[in-house]
Amino acid sequence: MTTPPNGSPEPSPQPASAVGTGGPPPEADDLRGGCQGLPPLSARLAPWMQELLADPVACTQLLEEHGSPLNVHDFCALADNAEELTDVAEAHGVDLRIFVARKANKTLGLVEAALRAGLGLDVGSHRELAQVLDLGVPGRDVVVTAAIKPRPLLRLALEAGTTLVLDNLDEAAAVAQELSAAPGTPPGAGHPITLRLAPTPGGAVGPTRFGESAGTWQRWAASQDAPDGMRIAGLHFHLHGYDPLARARALGEAFALVDALRGAGHHLHFIDIGGGVPMSYLDDAEEWTSFWEAHDGQGEDPGPSPTWRGEPLRQVYPYHQRVVRGQWLDSVLRAEALPGTTVAEALRERGLELRCEPGRSMLDGCGVTLARVIQRTATSDGIPLVGLEMNRTQCRSTSDDFLVDPLLVRAGGPPSEPMDAFLTGAYCIEAELILRRRLRFPEGVGIGDVIALPNTAGYLMHILESASHQIPLASNVVRGAEGFDRDRIDAVAPQRPWRDPALAARLRRRSDSPRRRGGGSPAPSC
Repeated sequence: MTTPPNGSPEPSPQPASAVGTGGPPPEADDLRGGCQGLPPLSARLAPWMQELLADPVACTQLLEEHGSPLNVHDFCALADNAEELTDVAEAHGVDLRIFVARKANKTLGLVEAALRAGLGLDVGSHRELAQVLDLGVPGRDVVVTAAIKPRPLLRLALEAGTTLVLDNLDEAAAVAQELSAAPGTPPGAGHPITLRLAPTPGGAVGPTRFGESAGTWQRWAASQDAPDGMRIAGLHFHLHGYDPLARARALGEAFALVDALRGAGHHLHFIDIGGGVPMSYLDDAEEWTSFWEAHDGQGEDPGPSPTWRGEPLRQVYPYHQRVVRGQWLDSVLRAEALPGTTVAEALRERGLELRCEPGRSMLDGCGVTLARVIQRTATSDGIPLVGLEMNRTQCRSTSDDFLVDPLLVRAGGPPSEPMDAFLTGAYCIEAELILRRRLRFPEGVGIGDVIALPNTAGYLMHILESASHQIPLASNVVRGAEGFDRDRIDAVAPQRPWRDPALAARLRRRSDSPRRRGGGSPAPSC
C-alpha cells in the first residue's frame, strides 16, 4: 500500500492475473455507450464480463501480458446452463446425460469445468480425446463423434473404453478390423458403439451428410460384418438447425429403429440427439427485428448501409432466440414423436436415457475476446476504419457475421472525432473485416483503446482460427481463485510433432540466428 498526500491509503496496482475478481458489476448500459451498431444489437453480458470491462487498467494489463487478441474465460456459468436442461428432463421423468462439445472451445479449462460439474465430454479428434483422458476424464464419460476418424483415433477410443459413434459402413468396417487385431474381448463385454442414424429428409428434417439410414443399420446389424466385439448401446443423430419439431420427428424414427434392433436381440439403452440446443446472445427482440428491417432495406449507396458496402448477410446464426435451453428441451419432450405418444412418454416407456452434446449453449456467458486498437484510417473512397490487432478468423464461425455489438473500453490515447466505422484486422485482404456491420463511436476511439467482443466462448474463438501471416494464435486465459491464468492448451503446438526432435532443434537454431547473405537452405535443382 502507498499513502497519497491526503493521508488515505491507496492500493498498489494489481497484477493482470488478479483483476476483475470482486465487487458488484456495473450496469451493462454504462458500458455500451462507447460503441453501438447501426442499428444496435446489444449483447447480454454476464456479471463477470461487466466487472472486467469496467476496468480499463485490467483489460490493458491482460493484453500487455498475453498479447492481442486475448480470449478471456470464466466457466462458472457452465454448470448452471447444464442444470437448465437437467431440471426440465427431471420434471418429465426423463434421464438426461449431457456431453459438452469440446470442439466448441479448445481450452483445457473447459474440460476441467465439465469434469467438476459432472458432465461428460464429446470429442472430435485424436488430440481432443487424448487431452481429456490425460486430465482424468474416464472413458465411460466420453463420446467420440468425430466426422472423420483415422485409425489412431479409433484405436485410442477403443482402448480407453469410450462410447464410439459409428457414422457409416466404412467406419464400422475399420472398427471391426481394429477389434480383430486387438487382444480377445471377453464374451458379452463388447465395446459400446452408437449407430448414427440419418433421419429420412422431409418437412422440418433436412438432409444430412452424417449417418446411415435405419434400413442400412438394420441390415448391417444382422450381417456378419457386425463382430462380437461390438455392443450396440444406443443411437445418435445430428440435425442442422434448432427446430424442436424436427428433433421430435427424428426421435420418432429413432424409436422405431430401437424397437427393431431390440427385437433382433440388441440391448440399446439411450438415444443421443447431438447438439443444436439454442441460446440467445441478445435480450431485445425489437433490436433484432429492427436490424433485419434495416438490412433488407439497404440500397446500393455504401454510405449509410448497415453492412460493409451494402453487401447482404446470407447465412447467420439466429443471435436472438426466444425459446432456449430449458424451454427448448421442454418443447422437444412435449412434442409428439409417435402417433399419440410424446417424446418423453416414448423414452419412459422404453427405459431409454436421452443424451445430447451441446456446445454453444453450455458456453453462454463463459467468454469475451479483447483486442487492441492500433489505427484509425479510411478507404480511398472515404469509409472510416478502425484497425485492431487481431484477424477475422479470431471471432468467426460458420455464420457470415457475429451480430452482437462490441464494447469500447477506453484505455488508450486521445480519442478521434465521433465516427461511424468498420473494424478491420491484420490480414492483407481488402475485406479483412472483424465485423461486417457499421459501428458508431459517438465519442470517438483512441489508439490503445480495447474492443471487447462479448460472449464468444462458444465456437467464435477457436472453430476457424488461423495463424496465417505467421501471426500467433490468440492466447487464452481462464479465471481461477486468484484471477486469470494462461490456459495450458496454449502450450500445445498446433502442428504435428517432428519425427526427429534433433532435426527440429537444429532448424530452430538456424532460424533464430542471423542469416548470411545468400545463406539458407540449398536451392533445389529445377
